[in-house]
Formats: sequence, structure tokens, C-alpha cells
Amino acid sequence: MSVFAELPAELVSALAEQGITEPTPVQAAVVPDAMAGYDVLGRARTGSGKTLAFGLPILSRLAGRRSRPCHPRALIVVPTRELANQVARALQPVAASVGLKLTTVYGGTPYEKQTRQLRQRADLVVATPGRLEDLFENGYLFFDDIEVTVLDEADHLCDLGFYPAVDKLVGLTPAGSQRLLLSATLDGDVDALVRTHLRDPRVHELDPNAGSITTMTHHTLTVGGFRDKVDAVSRLVRANGRTIVFTRTRESATQLAEALTDSGTKAVDLQGSLSQRVRERNLQRFTDGDVQVVVATDVAARGIHVDDVGLVVHFDPAGDAKSYLHRSGRTARAGSEGCVVTLTTPRGVAQVVRLHQNAGVEVLHHDFRTAPSPMTAEALAEAGHPGPVRTADSRPRQGRPAGRTPYRGQGRRPAGSSYADRRQHRGKRPVR
Repeated sequence: MSVFAELPAELVSALAEQGITEPTPVQAAVVPDAMAGYDVLGRARTGSGKTLAFGLPILSRLAGRRSRPCHPRALIVVPTRELANQVARALQPVAASVGLKLTTVYGGTPYEKQTRQLRQRADLVVATPGRLEDLFENGYLFFDDIEVTVLDEADHLCDLGFYPAVDKLVGLTPAGSQRLLLSATLDGDVDALVRTHLRDPRVHELDPNAGSITTMTHHTLTVGGFRDKVDAVSRLVRANGRTIVFTRTRESATQLAEALTDSGTKAVDLQGSLSQRVRERNLQRFTDGDVQVVVATDVAARGIHVDDVGLVVHFDPAGDAKSYLHRSGRTARAGSEGCVVTLTTPRGVAQVVRLHQNAGVEVLHHDFRTAPSPMTAEALAEAGHPGPVRTADSRPRQGRPAGRTPYRGQGRRPAGSSYADRRQHRGKRPVR
């Protein structure tokens, strides 16, 4: 019997209207324990259906009763505004089917609108920690009636420095209330949250290592410099379609999005210095297919949960294995195939090799000068080498190979030849 059979009929009908008739593995595992009232500790990758896995039991529990003004009965805490909106979009239709009101609260949006929604009744609140704490301290929201609390992407909440706020907020909910925690890792501050706030939780480790996803292929593409990197991304996008590209800094995200657009590949950036309105607009353009590429920083990208992303490009290599796996998890969602490509210069090959080893992924290596054309995921899978191309002394090639054409842009640029300077030279506004 499907676990959906235990849900209220209205929820089942609302799911069927969206074409959801059978649970995903994470839903089949988590829903029964959550419905039974147990605390749950879960690990599941993006695209596995985890939002409904914890959302459906909450809605089932709250259905048939009304909340008091400013006293929600369920709380979902998430690390970013984008993820708050993503969770709300997934749960709103099914919540409405049983007459429940869902409200999102996060910074960067009008305070008055959120307080008005709380006064008008909010059964379920999806919130980021900062705004949630602010509303509580100013008397607009109370935790006395909370029956269920969810910490989604708890590892990222801790990475962003929210551990003290989350620890405090969960501690304010009733001691006997149900708590569900979902995280990619269970160490450090996440372990502290589990030990402090969960009571004998049912544990479901459905994705112990995101790198083991068999529908995801990993590649390293060695290029020369910035121009080669932009050219490589453009070629990869033309061959593979909808793409998410990661950079290390906000400035790099903006610069690269402009460079790709200049080269004929429509792109937008998604990074923390943009206003919430612009971030939502850019993400919507990507979701709707108006642009092919979103260039994002690590923090902003946590809110990107878009289906049919066939390619992830690490324009700047991830800082560590954990970040690499989180970034890469934007593709190969819900069993779909996905391709992940890390761009590196010859000097950075050894570092990238160590990164992939720490992430536990098998990687194929390519040289941009000899890469297949077009660079489809299938062509890359057939043409790659199992290890970096090595010279006779068995070290990864760092310099110019004998008898080979040097990389375009390799070596020191003359003064005044930065990308921003070249754009000014062409009469275009400088990159900020």
C-alpha cells in the first residue's frame, strides 16, 4: 500500500492534480515515521522529493483546525530566501486543498506585509532565521502553539553562521513538539542541534554520498585563461542546454554573466549583492527558459531547485568537497541524468584532482584544445581520460607541452589588458 493512502483524501487529490501518484524513496521512508509523530533525522539529495516528505505529514497533522493570529502551528526554517520560496511553491497547492494558510518570512521584503499575514492567521510559516528571530523579538510571532519544526538544509544553516539563532529558536518551541531535521552532513554544529533538540529520532540516510549518484558524470576541462573559460562555458551550454555555473565571488558572477551574454549566450547572475526582487526575477527567467544560464555564488545557489538542469559548470573550483557535492547536486535530480564540469588551468590541476578525490567521485579529464565538438555530455563521457594527461616525469602537466600550441591567453598579460580594461577599450561600460 502506498504511504499516500494514509494522507487525507484532499491531499491525495491535490497531489494527483500535479501528476504525483507514487511516493519517491525518501517520501516512502520519511512520511510514515513523521505521520506517527517521531522526530526524524534525514539525509536526501536535492530533487529527491524531500520537501513533500516532511511537508505532507505536517499538512496532514494540521488539517481540520485553525491557528490563532500570530501563533503558527508549524515552522520550516531554511537558510536562504530562494529556498523559502521554493518550499512554499511546493507546499502551497496541497496546503490550500485542506484549507491551511502558508506564509513565508525572510529579509529583503516588506516587514508590514509579513506581519499582516501573521495577524490574519498563518498555519505554517516558512522562514529564514534572521527575520524569524526579528519577528519573535518584536512580538509579531509566538511559538507557544508550534507542533512541528523542520530544519531544512541544516548544514547550510550552520555554515552561514545561523547555529546560535536556530538553537535559540528551536529551544523556544514546546518541549514535546515534533522536530524534523534534514542535512547533507551530520557533524559539527548539526550534530549539536541533533543532540540538543531531537528525541530518539528515526534516521533515514538515503544519500550518504551525493558523489555516488550514478546518473551524474564528472569531468575536468583544462583551459588557458579567462577567455578560454568563457569560450568553454559557451560551447558547453550550446551543446547541453540549461546550465548553472558557479563562481567564487559576487563580482565574478556578474562579470561572467555579462561576458556570456556578450558572446551570444543569454545569462543572468544570482548573488548576494542583488536585491531580492532582482534575484527572484533572474531565477524566474532561468526557470521559464528565457535565459540558458544562471551564474551563481555558493550561498545564492542554495535556492536554485530547477528541474531539467543538464549541466553544472564549476567556473571557479569549489573550496572543498562538501561545497563541490552541493554545487553538483543542482543537476541529476530525481533520477535524471546530469553532467558536471570543473574548469581549471594547468597550474590548478593537482588541486582539482585532490578535490575530486575528497568528494569521492570518478572523473574524466579533458584538454580544451582537443575536446570533442560539440561538447555534449555523451561526447565528453566517450572522449575523457581517467586521469590528468601527464608528462614523461609522471607529474600533471603544468607548463607548455613540447610541440603543442600554447593556450590562448596563457602567461602574463600586459598592463591594462584586464577583462574590464578590454571592455572599456571597446567602448562598453566597465565591469563593477
